[in-house]
Amino acid sequence: MNSSILVGVGALLLGGVGGYMVGNSGPVESGAEVTARLASKTDRSGGTVAGGPTRASRSNFEDIMKEPGQTARLQSLMNYYAGLDPTKFAEEAGKLDDLPFSERLIASYLLFSRWAEVDPISAMAHADTMGRGGFMVRPTILQSWASTDPKGAARYFEDNPRDFAMMGGFGGRGGGGDSAAGQIAAEWAKQDPSAALEWAQGLEGRNASSALGSIFRQMAEDDPGKAAQMAAGLDDEQRAGAYRSIAREWGETDWAGAESWISGLPAEEQGAAMAQAIRGLAGDDPQFAAKQISKISDPEARDDAIRSVAENWAQEDPAAAAEWLVKQDSEELGRPMREVVSAWTNQDSAAALAFVTSQPEGDLRDSAVATYVFANREGEVSESLALAESIGDEESRSRAIAVTALRWMEDDKEAALQYIKATDSLGDKAKQRIWQRANGAGDKRRR
Repeated sequence: MNSSILVGVGALLLGGVGGYMVGNSGPVESGAEVTARLASKTDRSGGTVAGGPTRASRSNFEDIMKEPGQTARLQSLMNYYAGLDPTKFAEEAGKLDDLPFSERLIASYLLFSRWAEVDPISAMAHADTMGRGGFMVRPTILQSWASTDPKGAARYFEDNPRDFAMMGGFGGRGGGGDSAAGQIAAEWAKQDPSAALEWAQGLEGRNASSALGSIFRQMAEDDPGKAAQMAAGLDDEQRAGAYRSIAREWGETDWAGAESWISGLPAEEQGAAMAQAIRGLAGDDPQFAAKQISKISDPEARDDAIRSVAENWAQEDPAAAAEWLVKQDSEELGRPMREVVSAWTNQDSAAALAFVTSQPEGDLRDSAVATYVFANREGEVSESLALAESIGDEESRSRAIAVTALRWMEDDKEAALQYIKATDSLGDKAKQRIWQRANGAGDKRRR
């Protein structure tokens, strides 16, 4: 089975689905090989391995799902699907419906990845019968298909674009995200970057930019210098996007090399490339990345880099990130401030509160206060309301008060409604909206 399957499953798990950690130190065995290997294991007395039925006996899906140990179960599923007759895939897909969501998601990924490697057309046809479930498995099928036959996957995508129109909504590093064109291009670039580039240049609009971003991001992981040379021959718009992808990967792995390359670019292309290089650097060393911000003269590119540094630094040291952030010369600090205060509140709400209340009046303080109120769900209602009332922006103030008041209603609806009625910190329309929402305050799912 293709190693990209392990990567994909790992991404799902690390993203919070299922909550498992997965690893694989060697090639996946066939079903026959794993059966033979496990059957050969005996204890010192010559008996089978202790602990219930041997794994060798687990030759069907039902037995595998009863196997103890999530990692072992996942490995057994991979081996089982690897040795399965392709005519049985549809039958196996029907067995997934009764699984808990997290297990169904993982098993679906493994099954449809394998199915796509041996019969992608049949896998896609089955996805069409699955309703909303088909929407979830088509990206898996397409990526696994592209990992073994990118040309075939590209042809299918071009013939059936509407099947993948909703992919890529969450974006991704350096362009591409999880879009269909981006997935195909990334897999193709691992095998033949020149052919992948030729295909991508024949696309249009978002598909073209997504594919190009994926190609140069993939190439830059292995050889950023070569990727930069190839990108130099693109037209202006495509080259700018390619340079951004290359810069981010290069900045993460070799800051000195990235900086040297960027210094040789045309002046008008240096700002965006430097911002992306700093974004890559910030993932590993946000404090050092912060010192590079002054090298960006373009305001928009600088704002982008500031945001990335703050977001990454906040996970390690929100106090230091906040102290640095308020010193930056930018009109767009609201979003990074929200990231910093949210992380800080979750780590040390008292310290975050002290910082928030010490800020001078203005938009930045409003962002910090509102974020603190939203993030500090366990805080005292009276303290949260007092903070919310201090927000200068009317719309932000109304949202913060509404969130706090609705939380108060879970414990004392009458007192909360009396506060809404009496407060001068809300306009009549805002009070009316909260009052209407309060009608459903007893139904937590609706709220």
